[in-house]
Amino acid sequence: MNFIRRILLCKLFAICLFSCKSNMQTTDLESGWAEMEELLKNIQSPVFPDNQFCITDFGAVGGEHCGDAFNNAIAACHEAGGGRVVVPADTFITGAIHLLSNVNLHLEDGAVILFSTDPDDYLPVVLTRSEGLGLYNYSPLIYAYKQDNIAITGKGILDGQASKENWWKWRGREQFGWKPGMPSGHDPGSFPRLFELSEKGVPVEQRVFGKGAYLRPSFVQPYECKNVLIEDVTIKNPPMWMIHPVLTENITIRNVKMFSIGAPNGDGCDPESCKNVLIEGCEFNTGDDCIALKSGRNRQGYELGIPTENVIIRNCKMKDGHGGITIGSELSGGIRNIYTENCEMDSPKLKRAIRLKSNKYRAGVVENIYIRNIKVGQVGETVLKINQNYQEKSDVVYSPERFTVFRNIFVENLTCDKAPYAIQILGTKEEPIQNVKIINSTFNHVENDNLIEGVDGLVMENIKIFKE
Repeated sequence: MNFIRRILLCKLFAICLFSCKSNMQTTDLESGWAEMEELLKNIQSPVFPDNQFCITDFGAVGGEHCGDAFNNAIAACHEAGGGRVVVPADTFITGAIHLLSNVNLHLEDGAVILFSTDPDDYLPVVLTRSEGLGLYNYSPLIYAYKQDNIAITGKGILDGQASKENWWKWRGREQFGWKPGMPSGHDPGSFPRLFELSEKGVPVEQRVFGKGAYLRPSFVQPYECKNVLIEDVTIKNPPMWMIHPVLTENITIRNVKMFSIGAPNGDGCDPESCKNVLIEGCEFNTGDDCIALKSGRNRQGYELGIPTENVIIRNCKMKDGHGGITIGSELSGGIRNIYTENCEMDSPKLKRAIRLKSNKYRAGVVENIYIRNIKVGQVGETVLKINQNYQEKSDVVYSPERFTVFRNIFVENLTCDKAPYAIQILGTKEEPIQNVKIINSTFNHVENDNLIEGVDGLVMENIKIFKE
């Protein structure tokens, strides 16, 4: 009798515990979205004086290389206290553009900036990051360092002109134009050397690469900046990641179209160790992740310890890509307080809609992830994927085991028309994924059963999965 009583008491305790946990998560869900509204108040677009500086007044001629005209107009605008640097309707060629405080680079409707594919046009080297690691390398195509109140606006086009004939072949794969015997960014003296220097704690000032290292630059990168606006422009054909803010605060990216089909590592928007970010109304059709939140890789990330936090993603559309909304894989500094709502994703070449990825060597705490009202047409692999075994072999040489913590992940009101998998959650025994709640979601035409392991505190309520 005592034995039976103990069993009944244990069952009652388990039911109460489940109920408390479920109520606690519901409270977390409601309070989390309420906090988003408060965070929005901290994200304000910069305002600029009425001054205008047209690049043609500084010698720019359509169809010609006019890098000096761009940078001279920017310098004059900055020295005058700020305003617009206007790019009129025409096609202009340039190398690196470096923005300065209080300058809005404005592309009028019909304006096209073609960026040179000569790597020498992006020297001297600048402080930047490559796949989560700090170094001195080729300048991003548009770059700003420690500047306040900067913008890129207007209906024009930024065309990096990257292709298999130039930047892309540096990836070191034949599908991107590389051939045996050609140098690449994955040669021993390139990214592998950078990774080794980072893991050994060599100061960033001594990690000088650039010419001869074949590490591709990002397209647009504000580095250690404040108050950034990127609005309405179209960005295409990047050497690598398209919009890549680093260590930057108060960022608005609105109504931007990003195209990088065929580009290796052609991510759309990758805020890295950034705070207070709004990404809204954007369209993505990419050669890699559409949006990927990052915070440094391995030792670089967890020793600096600066997370990406307070990010709001809403009203965006994703087509091709490796992931629609991705967190990781370079997340060693942590990622927290992420809100995604009212987005549409649809393409058989979009592998996953929502993805969180890391491995046991990258460390970092990922927490407070809120996702709601997501409409997915078709994806090529999985609608929701969280995995802690991503690219482990690339990290094992230098890094000790430092498990990433994933916790407090909430998904609600998600629908999908077709997918091989609805849900894949693959945690580790050492550090299980914690407190995941998926509610009020429907997955149609699913081919396979869910894959779930290494999870502590998974709640699924009102989930409908219809097999093929």
